[in-house]
Amino acid sequence: MNPSYQRRKSVPVRVGDVVVGGDAPIVVQSMTNTDTADAVATARQVQALAAAGSEVVRITVNTEDAARQVARIRDLLDATGCRVPLVGDFHYNGHLLLQKYPECAEALAKYRINPGNVGFGRKKDAQFATMIETAIARNKPVRIGVNWGSLDPALVAQMMDENAASPQPREAAEVTREALIRSALNSAAKAEELGLPRDRIVLSCKVSGVQDLIAVYSELAQRCDYALHLGLTEAGMGSKGIVASSAAMGILLQAGIGDTIRVSLTPEPGGDRTQEVVVAQELLQTMGLRSFTPLVTACPGCGRTTSTVFQELAGDIQAYVRTQMPAWRERYPGVEDMTLAVMGCVVNGPGESKHANIGISLPGTGEAPAAPVFIDGEKRMTLRGDNIAAEFKQILDDYVRQHYGNTSPDERGEELPAA
Repeated sequence: MNPSYQRRKSVPVRVGDVVVGGDAPIVVQSMTNTDTADAVATARQVQALAAAGSEVVRITVNTEDAARQVARIRDLLDATGCRVPLVGDFHYNGHLLLQKYPECAEALAKYRINPGNVGFGRKKDAQFATMIETAIARNKPVRIGVNWGSLDPALVAQMMDENAASPQPREAAEVTREALIRSALNSAAKAEELGLPRDRIVLSCKVSGVQDLIAVYSELAQRCDYALHLGLTEAGMGSKGIVASSAAMGILLQAGIGDTIRVSLTPEPGGDRTQEVVVAQELLQTMGLRSFTPLVTACPGCGRTTSTVFQELAGDIQAYVRTQMPAWRERYPGVEDMTLAVMGCVVNGPGESKHANIGISLPGTGEAPAAPVFIDGEKRMTLRGDNIAAEFKQILDDYVRQHYGNTSPDERGEELPAA
């Protein structure tokens, strides 16, 4: 684990069977992009996200049709053994939906409330109170999630006016960041006044800019001990979204800030929604904060590795490990800490392979057509021919079974002691 990491102290919050904050591990979240009114499609995507490793999944509850299907979605998931907690994302009409559809309110493990659009004018406080009172009555936690793009306009206008009248006015962006923090903290204080316990409140202040996110959460973390949810509100597509999320959250996580995270990637059309889960896990794992799945170390390639064999094998092994992890996680505790290396030539190949639990050094351009395999630092065998991938997977399977399996010696292929 990361030796320089020291977690900020926060109040733990229970979301279904998952604990957010306190001494609990940082939780990975995701969100569906299906129409919640389509219960089957939504349940399938929730199940896929959970199988990929999402520990909490948020679903949109924006219409009566959606609210009517939430309990069915929960039932469909339970029928498959998928117990991942569901969070209802409410905007504008949450107070109505939670009251009209009590089965929806009960099926959800947490409610997400955006104080910027829970209501406007004189209705705002009453509608906010309705949602909080529902959470209190049903013993549900609430995430008070403030967004840069949907800040309470009355609060922003008031703070901008105050700033303009100040003898030393601040930049508009700084005032807006303060408005985010104040909106979250004021809403949390109101929720506590209404009777919602502190251990049922999670806060978030999401923006789309890296430096703004770092500034907002660094300040917010100093001013409260609520559990904090991290994430850029619109990270973007592909590498841009991955880099932006990693840069912003990596800095905050290293400072001990953040109890649960989501990487809000814009998927390619028809793309796999689970990518955001994988990125979140890899962010935490590469920082040494959690372990989810064995990660494959692979060299980037150079002029010594004109063959694509090592690239294809590295991708194949990484995909194989992720496919196996749901079953491995149940049968082989600790397997997520295993390290693998797939290297492309003799320069760093043997050395990196020795540092991994299992490593293979494939031949580079002009090297002998042999691939030594290292297990726990020792060379154990050499693979040759066209069947290296299958043979390496078999070695991997054998290692997992023998080192992480709670099995008897005969099942591991070991000799039994004499009677």
